[in-house]
Amino acid sequence: MNKIKKEELFSIPNCMGYFRILLIPVFCVVYLQADTMKDYYVAAAIVAVSTITDLLDGKVARKFNMITEFGKFLDPFADKLTHAAIALCLAVRYTSMRYLVLLMLVKEGFMAVMGLINLRRGKKLDGAKWFGKVCTATLFLVLCVLVLLPGISVKTVNFLVYSEMVIMAVTLLLYIPEFWRMRKC
Repeated sequence: MNKIKKEELFSIPNCMGYFRILLIPVFCVVYLQADTMKDYYVAAAIVAVSTITDLLDGKVARKFNMITEFGKFLDPFADKLTHAAIALCLAVRYTSMRYLVLLMLVKEGFMAVMGLINLRRGKKLDGAKWFGKVCTATLFLVLCVLVLLPGISVKTVNFLVYSEMVIMAVTLLLYIPEFWRMRKC
């Protein structure tokens, strides 16, 4: 196994990933203690800063040839932690969100287990598939809407959450044959 170099650990893109992880508890405290629209807007601004940082780290890594194996792990890890934290905070407010959190755990647990099984065989997915990217984008959109608009109706919240659950379930089902193919090779 290759040792990770110090300059790789502290590259600008990886530092942006660390920053995104550090924003998670800040968001949680602000969101969970929010009682005015201003508080919710501050929470949404924290999510926006995290999103901008996420977009920039990839661009910087590609433009300045700073792509590292550690960065390929850190970036999606920071994404998953951020999405999970936002979803858990929203689950405190919205009952239907708890079902989405449970489905997220099932999907990500499946992905982690299958990824580890295949990695032990020397195989890994060639990056996220298009349906995985769609799922991530729609999940993030739903989470942002729910953070930014805390006054929307429960009916609208439920529609958004259950729609995302359908997308996530379909994504999980589409990943199963991908891992099956890897197993057969």
